[in-house]
Amino acid sequence: MENEFHDIDDIPLRVEIQPYMFEPPARAEPKENSEENSETSTSVGDDESRLLNTLWAEGVNVETMTTVPECICCAEIPLIDEIRANSQIECITQHQAFIDNCLNIRVLEVSMYMYIQSQGPLDDNEPINKVYRHIAYRRFVLWIWHHLGSGNRKIIPACVVTKIRSVFPSEQYTGFRYPRPT
Repeated sequence: MENEFHDIDDIPLRVEIQPYMFEPPARAEPKENSEENSETSTSVGDDESRLLNTLWAEGVNVETMTTVPECICCAEIPLIDEIRANSQIECITQHQAFIDNCLNIRVLEVSMYMYIQSQGPLDDNEPINKVYRHIAYRRFVLWIWHHLGSGNRKIIPACVVTKIRSVFPSEQYTGFRYPRPT
């Protein structure tokens, strides 16, 4: 009787398995003082001219923000620029994942219910567009940087802020704020 594995003669008798050899490669996390973490302070700097025009932005639908650090283009943030390049789009606001997750009111409504469960009820006088903008910003951060944790904040590109503000307009906007010291 013939061996059922007779056609496989090159199987080694001893296989050297190394720890983690079948794990997918880890995604590089930015270090505390890395270039990615300091992107807003080094790439934008103190260039006050960014407040006067939008020449610094590659996209066309960008408004100037109220502070210099907020005047940042999605192309200036390496992680977002990588997504743009892979998708062959001019601006991150053209990405279908952005449109589906940050501008779709039904998705934002479900996220709002999750937000209410974790943060407590909203004020009855809270304008709904302000709530949707806040949830849309949170969803964008979750999509790009995943979980940041309490007190960890990222400045969102001006094109994203402009697009979300155009979909959920208001009379006044807050802008980026650093976390309060605990």
